[in-house]
Amino acid sequence: MAVPKRKVSRTRRDKRRTHWKAKMPAISTCPNCLQPKLPHRVCKYCGYYKGETVIEVEE
Repeated sequence: MAVPKRKVSRTRRDKRRTHWKAKMPAISTCPNCLQPKLPHRVCKYCGYYKGETVIEVEE
């Protein structure tokens, strides 16, 4: 079984983790109500997707 020969230093460990970052979600605007929404998803404010009412939203 493979076993590390030496302890991995904090610097080397942190260098390996430099790309483990949270990305900002892409946000677009709903063409119907102009509220921010996630792309390719139903607008939670008006219930529209691709110009059609998909869900009924309680107001």
